[in-house]
Amino acid sequence: MTEPPNRKNPFEALQIIEFRYLIGGRFLFIMGLRMLSTLNGWWIYLLTNDPFAIGLIGLAEIIPALSLALYAGHKIDQSEKRRLLLRCLLFYFTAVLVLVFISGEYDSYAFSDHTLSYMIYGVIFCTGIIRAFAGPVFSAMLGYIVPHDKLQNATTWNQGTFLSASVTGHATGGVLIALIGISGTLETISVLILLSFLFLYRLRPKAPSFHKGEIKTWESVKEGLRFVYRTKQLLGAFTLDLFAVLFGGAVALIPVYARDILKVGSEGFGLLNGATDMGAILMVILLTLYPPRKKQGRKLLIAVAGFGVCIIVFGLSNIFVLSFMALMISGMLDGVSVVIRGTITQLMTPDHMRGRVMSVNSMFVNSSNELGQFESGVTAKLMGTVPAVLFGGCMTIAIAIGCWFKAPALKKMEY
Repeated sequence: MTEPPNRKNPFEALQIIEFRYLIGGRFLFIMGLRMLSTLNGWWIYLLTNDPFAIGLIGLAEIIPALSLALYAGHKIDQSEKRRLLLRCLLFYFTAVLVLVFISGEYDSYAFSDHTLSYMIYGVIFCTGIIRAFAGPVFSAMLGYIVPHDKLQNATTWNQGTFLSASVTGHATGGVLIALIGISGTLETISVLILLSFLFLYRLRPKAPSFHKGEIKTWESVKEGLRFVYRTKQLLGAFTLDLFAVLFGGAVALIPVYARDILKVGSEGFGLLNGATDMGAILMVILLTLYPPRKKQGRKLLIAVAGFGVCIIVFGLSNIFVLSFMALMISGMLDGVSVVIRGTITQLMTPDHMRGRVMSVNSMFVNSSNELGQFESGVTAKLMGTVPAVLFGGCMTIAIAIGCWFKAPALKKMEY
């Protein structure tokens, strides 16, 4: 039998050498960031014994990331993107070195737990500034490296890279904390960021979309906002993710579940932290080989509703295996959502506006994780840990149902 003529080569984007450098560097960078996120949550909880303190991690990063997002989009389109990306990595490396110093003082008891927690929040605030630029510039680079006819395939590989790095980072972070401690884990993270820099250094320069002075900053920002507002499929996808992840972010309370409810320690914490991403990467592999070809908008909404159901199961469970499976299945459903949403964004964004649109996307999508983390900390403080998770799952289902009836352009979306 001959292969169907419309079946594309699932590895076509990997034939582009610059794309391989991009996803290789991104894998190492995201792996380091996820290890850092895992470590910060565990470290802060050890210092404070307060679930609300975990929520403050998200708030510390979200404030600068949101405040600078729109300006970052203008700056990305105005800048040579390779140089800007490399600078972001160097700043992140510096932030990790500061945490290495703090962890050494922690081991020697030079600072009180209270002082240390504030110092960690301060570094996280600085990484939020860097993140406002780093996340969107990674996404913007994709459209400059990969031809339009290969963007769907490249987007799936790009999302798979992100998710597999998240899996590896979360799981490795928990294991390394147990094996070599906080300082050793931070030193490993710094090495990963340097290796990422070496990969991305091999990219060719990417010219700015416009030069300084050609467009006023505020006019440039408004142009990006207008484009997203007028493109209803983009607006619907961004809004759905914002509220679904905001309320579904109750899994930020995994440190509490691992230590106090499931009682599985740092190793189990690392596995639970990586379970969602493990499921997501399995689904992304399937979608790379068999991409969704029809009714992608409907599938997106169904996947988000299913994600909410899994969060409810996780919240009710006090059995490690059941909790792990609930998170893993939620990750598979999130993988469907991530691929469809990412493909819509890449295909519908013109090259000259990629920085600004990706920055708006980061406000809705990337920052929703930190807002969700903060929301989880607040609701856990007010309701208790288990009711907070159940509330998040129920609200995620409600958001998906609302979008089904109120966002027809998204529901009917096909590409």
